[in-house]
Amino acid sequence: MTTSAIPANSPAGAGGIPLVPADVPGAGAPAGPPGLTDRLAGLDRLVHAGVGRLDQPVLDDAAALLDRAGQRLRLSGEHTVVTLAGGTGSGKSSLFNAICGLELSPTGMRRPMTSKAHACVWGLDGAGPLLDWLDVDKRHRYARASALDLERADHSLQGLVLIDLPDHDSIQAMHRAEVDRFVTIADLLVWVVDPQKYADAALHRNYIVPFARHTGVTLIVLNQVDRLTPHEIDDCVADLRRLLEAEGLADPRIVTTSAVAEDGTYGFRDVLVDTVAARRARTERLSADVDRVAERFADYRFATEPPSTVDDARRADLVQAFTDAAGAPAVAEAMESAYELRAADFVGWPVAAIVARLRSDPLRRMRLTELREELRHAFTGPVGAQQGDVDNALQSVTEGLSQELPTHWGRSVRGAARSHAAEIPEALGESLKNALPTFNAVPRWWWLVKTWQYFLVLVAVLSVVWIGFLVAYALLDLGGDNPSRLVGDAGLIPYVAVLVVCTLGMGWLTASACRNLVALSSAKHGDKMEHHMRVGIERVAYEKVIEPIEDDLQVYARFRENVDIALGRG
Repeated sequence: MTTSAIPANSPAGAGGIPLVPADVPGAGAPAGPPGLTDRLAGLDRLVHAGVGRLDQPVLDDAAALLDRAGQRLRLSGEHTVVTLAGGTGSGKSSLFNAICGLELSPTGMRRPMTSKAHACVWGLDGAGPLLDWLDVDKRHRYARASALDLERADHSLQGLVLIDLPDHDSIQAMHRAEVDRFVTIADLLVWVVDPQKYADAALHRNYIVPFARHTGVTLIVLNQVDRLTPHEIDDCVADLRRLLEAEGLADPRIVTTSAVAEDGTYGFRDVLVDTVAARRARTERLSADVDRVAERFADYRFATEPPSTVDDARRADLVQAFTDAAGAPAVAEAMESAYELRAADFVGWPVAAIVARLRSDPLRRMRLTELREELRHAFTGPVGAQQGDVDNALQSVTEGLSQELPTHWGRSVRGAARSHAAEIPEALGESLKNALPTFNAVPRWWWLVKTWQYFLVLVAVLSVVWIGFLVAYALLDLGGDNPSRLVGDAGLIPYVAVLVVCTLGMGWLTASACRNLVALSSAKHGDKMEHHMRVGIERVAYEKVIEPIEDDLQVYARFRENVDIALGRG
């Protein structure tokens, strides 16, 4: 028998999800359950969806698996990595040497004997990058010579990478770390136990139970059975099976071996031959890893169908809350008052305005004229909402939705609702302000009434002047002997007085009628104003709150679908 060291080739590719290699079962399958690559892609989407939402250890675990799976799938699919792991004195190194047919791994009474992983490879092509990725020291890499392989029928193990690991219960921390690393990346896990310590608590607690779902890629080897009678072997196997099933391994595979008996490793060799020939251990191991990680993501979803949109009732409540927070009804009412005050400057009776100025104004006396000016200029005044009112509205719209979602996703929806919380007050104010200029124009009929009112004032003033001339020229004879009949006939005084009274009355009636029209028009404009403001508020509510919430709900819906894909349920 000869051996040769395997040269190191270029390192394995970086992590990620590769295209399915030709040797991966299910590659290119048109239908059926998701294949391994589809499941890995679904898991990758779960990680992206979970960032900032789910617990970081779960995301880190999944990201590490994706990286590991991507690298493993890029490496040789012709080779199956089988690790021999066990405790002190279990005889795994002797078993390793028996399978290899060489004394490659040190054995002896002093423990531990194996301090570094030893690898024996059947078939060199493509094994270099794989062993580089496994980080097996070049001094401990061995390959079977092809001539001897044919002589001993070892060609049936072509593609096997058999690795002897340090003891998992070694007092050396670096030995245990080496075991832990290989346990996570091996295609087939072989646990070698002996009749005395097969129930070792450290083995079962640290490795068997955590990898209970990996039954398909786990093999239990009861070694050193040459020390037992056939009846004792059956009892040990039965007790070991009972213990493994109690720890979650469904139908565990158990083989018995003896490294010193002539045919003591045939059963184990047959398992290795079948495993290598099937070339499924790699994908089965990765599938088991995906199962384990995907089940952790399944804890973050409910079985019930989630809401995908914000219902109309919650939308209406949010818009109403924003409307109240922005004070839209009060603004509309102020607009009505400002409209009426502004109309008074145009359609009011100027004589009444002059008389009002002559009277004492309590607003002016109390220095509250600013209120009147604010109402006059309310169309262009700044408007906004209080942050506290906005926060209460956001809490109300998500309160019911979050109860229909798992805790982490409920928190995510609340976060989405508040993603623009600081911008909402200003946006509401801007939406109200944009609605105001529509009503900042003066109606044309106001100018017509104002012109008519000042014409009546002019007529009344001229009539009073006329009466003055009539009194002066007709009654007091201040105009000489032959004054004009228009100013010298005292009989015109009653008619001119009637004209003054009629003019004043007509102006008052005009102002009164216009006030009624202005009141009706202001109410109409107030309603129209509130409608326009509400349209703007609805737009703010959708862009700043509803849309982010619904986007987050869609993420959760896709998350649920990807959990099924990652679990292989289609």
